[in-house]
Amino acid sequence: MSFEKSTSAGYLANHMARLFARGLQRRVGPLGLAPAQFMTLLELWAEDGLTQKELVARLDVEQATMANTLTRMERDGLILRRPHPQDGRAQQIWLTDRARALQGPATEAASAQNEAALAPLTPEERARFLSLMARVTAAMRDEED
Repeated sequence: MSFEKSTSAGYLANHMARLFARGLQRRVGPLGLAPAQFMTLLELWAEDGLTQKELVARLDVEQATMANTLTRMERDGLILRRPHPQDGRAQQIWLTDRARALQGPATEAASAQNEAALAPLTPEERARFLSLMARVTAAMRDEED
């Protein structure tokens, strides 16, 4: 049996993710954000004061990747790190006023990218596509556990 890109879920998901990331970069880049920073900000906008370990778990990224992202975000004035009051080894990550001010423009930019990506689909197809993606993601996450 030969490998066919058009029937490979992994190939298609990876290709779509790369195209989506490039589109998101075009949209959030002018705000001074990279896609990885935007994803981290989404978590912090939802719950400020998370630890690096919590962000790693929520975003399914490697510890080193998150460390580098947070270092850039701190350098860019988006976050502050403070000692965790109950865990002397951990630091909490807190948003700066600059990061809070970016929430509206950045989420609008991401919504525009989502809209562009889903434009060829009907509302029913969109709902089904997103539901199927969520199921596959959950299944892969369960397989790792």
